[in-house]
Amino acid sequence: MARVRTKRVYDSAERDDGYRILVDRLWPRGVKKTDLAHDDWFKDVAPSGYLRRWFGHDPDRFESFAKRYREELADNEEFERLAEIANDRPVTLLYAARDHEHNHAVVLAEALEKRRKAS
Repeated sequence: MARVRTKRVYDSAERDDGYRILVDRLWPRGVKKTDLAHDDWFKDVAPSGYLRRWFGHDPDRFESFAKRYREELADNEEFERLAEIANDRPVTLLYAARDHEHNHAVVLAEALEKRRKAS
């Protein structure tokens, strides 16, 4: 069975990362495109600009953010493509946020795992 992990873009790539996908809408600051070890960039799976700005990485808003983000993912074509990849092989979702627990990649990974187990 495939698995889904999350990892900051600033952390080193590891052999067991599997397929490494950047899931931020914007390219991470301070990282050259040639320096990031990644296999793909799914920027359209990231939260909308409005939702991202509203959240502002405020842990007190995380539960509301997660609910709204899951609603956005419900009809997101790129999420469907990502789910197919995650069903076939291990993937690591790359993100730039500082907070390891309160970010969109965590919500995305949970949604992908839930989808995988349901199929």
